[in-house]
Amino acid sequence: MAATAVRYLRSVGAPTATDPATAPVGEAFDALPRPDLRAVGDDERLPVDAAEFRRVLGHFATGVTVITAYDEDGPAGFACQSFASLSLDPPLVAFMVARTSTTWPRIARAGAFCVNVLGADQGELCRGFAVSGADKFAGVTHTGAPVTGSPLLEGAPAWIDCTIQTVHTGGDHLIVVGRVAALGATDGNADDEGAPLLFHRGRFGRFSA
Repeated sequence: MAATAVRYLRSVGAPTATDPATAPVGEAFDALPRPDLRAVGDDERLPVDAAEFRRVLGHFATGVTVITAYDEDGPAGFACQSFASLSLDPPLVAFMVARTSTTWPRIARAGAFCVNVLGADQGELCRGFAVSGADKFAGVTHTGAPVTGSPLLEGAPAWIDCTIQTVHTGGDHLIVVGRVAALGATDGNADDEGAPLLFHRGRFGRFSA
């Protein structure tokens, strides 16, 4: 599956490599000022209560990912719900990250990342990557993604290996656009090892037809 994906990406002009040890790493990106830079002024804010905003938006069910990178200090990563495909040609994806994130500057410094799509039984793994300041990779088995060398977590049903293409501001978050260099997935279905981990109204769940 991974070989097929790499062949496709090579055909559309995406950079590929076969040896993680010699794989190119993306160029470092400016992590942007954190957290003082704002896209809107205080006098432009809508009268929306933050708690109500979270409550209403919590009704939107999402998948769950872990965004990982590898810089000179070792592996880094954080749990991320705000991930989406963006473009087929060229192949682009996007994720959103808070400007207060301590992991984002390391990903920006690496210039590359891997999106690990979590499976239905990986809720505890997600919780581990949602904790700030802890050794998130303690006891977590991973290998290097084939192009960037970013950590590819064992057991993830799908993964997308990317270089950072651009970063946009979005209020108190940043919108990170990645150029897909390689990707892969299991051949399972919703009833087995390929089932996704879902998040809805503050709780984990799984897909049911």
